[in-house]
Amino acid sequence: MFIDRAEIFVRGGKGGHGCVSFRREKYIPRGGPDGGDGGKGGDVLLAADPSVNTLLDFTGRHHWIAASGQAGRGKNQTGHSGADRVVRVPPGTLIYDRDTGRLLKDLDTPHMKICIAHGGRGGKGNQHFASSRLQAPRFAQPGEDPEERWLRLELKLIADVGLAGLPNAGKSTLLARTTKARPKIANYPFTTLEPQLGIVEMPGYHRFVMADIPGLIEGAHEGVGLGDDFLRHIERTRVIVHMIDVHPIVESPTPAQAYHVIRNELQKYSQTLADKPELVVANKIDLADNLDAVEDLRRELGREVLAISAATGAGLEQLSHRLWAMIQDARQIEEQAKSRQPGATVYASDDDPFREKKGSGYSSRNGPESAPQKSSLTPFSPDQPETPGDQAL
Repeated sequence: MFIDRAEIFVRGGKGGHGCVSFRREKYIPRGGPDGGDGGKGGDVLLAADPSVNTLLDFTGRHHWIAASGQAGRGKNQTGHSGADRVVRVPPGTLIYDRDTGRLLKDLDTPHMKICIAHGGRGGKGNQHFASSRLQAPRFAQPGEDPEERWLRLELKLIADVGLAGLPNAGKSTLLARTTKARPKIANYPFTTLEPQLGIVEMPGYHRFVMADIPGLIEGAHEGVGLGDDFLRHIERTRVIVHMIDVHPIVESPTPAQAYHVIRNELQKYSQTLADKPELVVANKIDLADNLDAVEDLRRELGREVLAISAATGAGLEQLSHRLWAMIQDARQIEEQAKSRQPGATVYASDDDPFREKKGSGYSSRNGPESAPQKSSLTPFSPDQPETPGDQAL
């Protein structure tokens, strides 16, 4: 089952309480405070794992909570820190704050890992509050509360080539023929109900990823057919292969009409997607003895059209080499665009979840350290007897 949307709740672990304790040993009267600090609560981390393909793991589990830190103990013993909770998601996952709709992070790189919810810091034991004027402090700091939030996860597949076209244009057949993917193939519309990925292997150890999405029809941007909900899965692609059936069945759009229908849907969905490099491919040339239909399509569109047969394999080698050249050109343009971008320091906002903790306050990884947070002190209970041992809050 292909799941590409999910909502989850994440919360870090609570910080452990500081300890109120006094040293009690034979021949050592008034040994002084020795309460240890509480342990830090665990963080919730989101990691882009290439072995995960969908968000299926989140359909039955919506709460992801890290372990809390342990309380401090006597003899200046610090409590154990809570273990981090690592949540594995597929590369290409967009992380949104559900309540504000703000995009928090785009995990577009495999093995990328970010902290989405910090755990609370542990409270200080009473040993930290001893002074010349207060030699027996009977209070300690409680552990801090962790960060928590609801997240909305959306998956956009990462591929080099995206296949687009009307239903039954032969996209799944092409994917099965050129890769080891095994999508469902049948002679009726909308056979493909969910996006499919495959890796095209080429001579010289070259390879690229190809994505097939369910077929589009006119009015898909308004929800007709399967709608355009899956188009976001080819927004990350570098090249779009527009597949056209040059021998359509009766009462179906002509090849030129089919091309304009898909182009219109791409533009209505996203102009950025419509502006991507495109290769028009005329499929099913094995159904005729000549290429007259392909020539007619080239003349009507006034552009390059590559003729192939996904069923027999005719023209697929030329298609692979042509796509590889287009991918290399797109990568070069991307590198040039990155090199022209001026470096700028961006300061994170107060609700940025990707900030580090330094000293006594939170600090942004790109900005100055914020003011320390005020921590309340928990007083020692007056009716609690002063007996040897730990008095953890």
